[in-house]
Amino acid sequence: MAKPVELDEAWLDRIADQVNGLEYGSVLITVHDGRIVQIDRTERKRFDPALGRQQTSTPAASQS
Repeated sequence: MAKPVELDEAWLDRIADQVNGLEYGSVLITVHDGRIVQIDRTERKRFDPALGRQQTSTPAASQS
């Protein structure tokens, strides 16, 4: 049977730190026996070959 994951304020802060500032990518949380044991962050950089530079995200409110 699955064990409930032990989550305290310290882990929530660590997870938030990994997600903050992430434009393209993923955060993988590894759990063993109901305890978080590892957080992996994979960040992707996307480039527009036609422009020769890195793409930047545009807030949805400013799109027409």
